[in-house]
Amino acid sequence: MKRTGDLKLIQELNRSIVLETIRLQGPISRSDIAKKNKLSPTTVTSAVSELIHEGLVYEDGIGHSSGGRKPILVRFSPDSKYLIGVSIRNSVITMAEMNLEAEVKRKEMVSTKSYQGEAFIQYLLNLIEEFMGRSQNKEHCIGISMITQGIVNSSKGVVRYNAELKLKNVPLKSLLEQKFQKKVYLDNDTNAYILAEKNFGLYSSNQNMIYITQGDGVGAGIVVNGEIYRGHNGGAGEFGHTSIDRGGFQCECGNIGCLENYVSWPAIFSRILSSLSSGRSSKMLEMVNGNMTDITPAIFSEALHEEDELAIKLTDETVSYLSKSVINLVHLFNPEVIIIGGDVVANNPIYLAKLRTSVLENVMEAMAEDLKISLPSLGGDLEMIGAASVLLQDKFRFSLMQV
Repeated sequence: MKRTGDLKLIQELNRSIVLETIRLQGPISRSDIAKKNKLSPTTVTSAVSELIHEGLVYEDGIGHSSGGRKPILVRFSPDSKYLIGVSIRNSVITMAEMNLEAEVKRKEMVSTKSYQGEAFIQYLLNLIEEFMGRSQNKEHCIGISMITQGIVNSSKGVVRYNAELKLKNVPLKSLLEQKFQKKVYLDNDTNAYILAEKNFGLYSSNQNMIYITQGDGVGAGIVVNGEIYRGHNGGAGEFGHTSIDRGGFQCECGNIGCLENYVSWPAIFSRILSSLSSGRSSKMLEMVNGNMTDITPAIFSEALHEEDELAIKLTDETVSYLSKSVINLVHLFNPEVIIIGGDVVANNPIYLAKLRTSVLENVMEAMAEDLKISLPSLGGDLEMIGAASVLLQDKFRFSLMQV
């Protein structure tokens, strides 16, 4: 005899399967949902009734019939509820109001203003409060989904460590839930990006893949056999803090020669400033009318496109550092695809091509076979789609495997 808890779990699972089928294949009839998932008509009817009552699906037209009564079709209703997505980077906090298909309806970006530790947490809470204060129908908000750089224990909702923002063992989930009385979800940013690509992008069929972000910091999200690999306490994927130079300088994390200090945008920017300050010429300086601090990754990319010598030199140096580390990941995990995202590679096809060539020429031949090194498929809203995916994955059990 099954226990009550077991029955409840089965009911929740069946409900999630029904919702996911409607989301991906609607408008669809109740009978087709039952057939596709080998569920009883009674189970499907009950689940659909609950979903209609909650406003998550609605009846939408009449289907075809081979005989007998024509079936009523049901469709997912993504705009019936909304969520608040928050992305924390070392320099910028992005907040968005999003529907249940991770579409951004309203977005704001705010500087972190160099806040750290407790001051940063209070600043963050105030920003979210102000942002949510401008939302309509607050009762329709199903939760807050937050992503951040650093080591995150997603199951406990704790930021274990973020060197740049000086966060250590911060129970961010519980802090937000106490303040806003909403369910809160928390995960590492790169894990969220690869989750977004699996659920909403072009990589849903890939079962072994790695997402590398190269921007303010450097991190990796890893999918093994269709599941995110988090490691013990959520520490997997701290790619930027793998050491590439034991004779190098000390990182904020305490380690020596971390990759992040050689290939992140702040590291590249520092080398640009050092070169220009020593009198080296560059088209980048002309592009910003002599104001070196205005140089951005986009300026760097444009200069590389125009064959600027300094941009070429720094690109080759950066690619050399990064490709060696990427090769190590390939040899460890044997992925089908590596996605390279972040400010450094965005709109910079020459950089990506150099990196791809360097990796494929030096990786073991057996590992290089069919290996793809590509850009993200979700464009400018990837960051917020990633944040939304963390909540949607849990709330609706959106599967890493397509229905």
